[in-house]
This record gives sequence, structure tokens and C-alpha cells, in this order.
Amino acid sequence: MQNAAKKERPVYLSLTDPAWPVTAIASIVHRVTGVILFVGLAYLLWLLNLALSSPAGFAQAQQTLAMPLPKLALIGVLGLLIYHLVAGIKHMVMDFHIGDTFEAASSAAYVVFGISIVLTALVGVWLW
Repeated sequence: MQNAAKKERPVYLSLTDPAWPVTAIASIVHRVTGVILFVGLAYLLWLLNLALSSPAGFAQAQQTLAMPLPKLALIGVLGLLIYHLVAGIKHMVMDFHIGDTFEAASSAAYVVFGISIVLTALVGVWLW
């Protein structure tokens, strides 16, 4: 009797457990990038406004992006945007029940991470 009651208890899931499936990690990262992009887009809009305000503003935007930290921030925001876009496309494909098995979703999560890293590196090389 005591053994049966013990099995009905909820399972304890530790947030620090490194054994999460890659699909869960990809989903969490997709949500986090969406939240960070909300703030990061303010930086991109500020740069766009500065560059389009006047020829002097365009020169100031160029000077700003010539410094390493603002350039890294730009690459970071664009990397987040790339990941969020690629993961969003994966989610839309899965909404049509294409690749919605666990094995296919795991493979797709690795593909999303890989494509995002490659595209972010290409954008970084192009901007640097």
C-alpha cells in the first residue's frame, strides 16, 4: 500500500539538472530570445533613427559602430534575431505536423542551433 502511494507522487524536476532534452532547451532559448529582442530592437531602432536623421547623424552612427562594444551588441542582437527566426520557422513547420515526433524534433533542434550559429558567424564576419 505504501509503495503504490509513493508512485503517485509528482516527479521532482530540478531546473539545474543538465539532462534536459535538446527540444526543451531549444524551446526555452526561443522564448528567451524573444524577450531579449524586445529590448534589443530599441537599440536597432535608435541606430536606424540616428542614421536616417541627417548626414551628420549617419556619420555618428558609423562612428558608433566602428567601436567594438556597439558592434558586438549589434552582432548579438542580430544573432538573437537569426535564432528566433530560424526557430520560429521550425515551429511553423511543426504546426503542419511535419517532424513532430520526438526524434525528428530533436534533430530539428540541433539543426536550428547549427544554422543559427553559422548565420550569426557569417553576419559577424560581414559586419566586422
